[in-house]
Amino acid sequence: MNGPTGMQGLEMKVCVVGLGTIGTPVLRYINEHGFQVYGYDLVERSIGEIETFTNLGEVPKCAVYVIAVSSNAVEDVCKKVSSRNKDSFVSIESTVKVGTCRKISENYGLRNLVHCPHRYWVEKSTNHGVKQLRVIGAINEESLIKGLDFYRSLEVPLHACPSIEVAEMCKIVENAYRFVQIAFAEELRRICKAKDIDFDELRKACNTKWNIEILEARKGIMGSCLPKDIGYLKLLADDTPLIEGAILTDKKYQKWIKLFCS
Repeated sequence: MNGPTGMQGLEMKVCVVGLGTIGTPVLRYINEHGFQVYGYDLVERSIGEIETFTNLGEVPKCAVYVIAVSSNAVEDVCKKVSSRNKDSFVSIESTVKVGTCRKISENYGLRNLVHCPHRYWVEKSTNHGVKQLRVIGAINEESLIKGLDFYRSLEVPLHACPSIEVAEMCKIVENAYRFVQIAFAEELRRICKAKDIDFDELRKACNTKWNIEILEARKGIMGSCLPKDIGYLKLLADDTPLIEGAILTDKKYQKWIKLFCS
């Protein structure tokens, strides 16, 4: 597939499901690459000249659906997509628990499904936007080929995973790893405060070593993504002392920062 053509050589229509922080830039990016694209969200959105809908049933039939909703809404929207066309190609860019994509495929008969989790960073979208190296996993070989074809037509570089579960877990691990790194910095800042040592100067000194990168310790780990995803990782095993310790460290730090650094 080269440019705005479908997987059978016909003009391909794409629907981006979920027009929030991730879905809106994805919609614009796909549109900029010449595809006929539509947007769907429960909330009415106005995004330039692109047609958007609040009723999925009103969206023209599409060959491709890109899912960019919150994690807890993924299964529901995939069910709606399957009721329209089980043969459509579906790419889930939302973060999901390990096992979710295969379950969705089996439960709703979606035969062409991939997971290509986003790595979009709102604060630095110029360098870390839609177009950056990402992972992709699929429920079968045919889906993987279609996924590689679709994203390459969008000029998105990909690392193909051997299974869709690896792709699912990859996204969770990325955010959980970040959580642990921040929690270490938070604990280090508390230690520095107790010993009257300048945390920022210590961090600067440590980071001169080539394989060390101590992160900033700010107001605690905010937002929904990192706390949610480290929770997903914790669910995969009964004994997770490091993960549990990081979560506890952040909770303590958030209480501490309010008392001593307000």
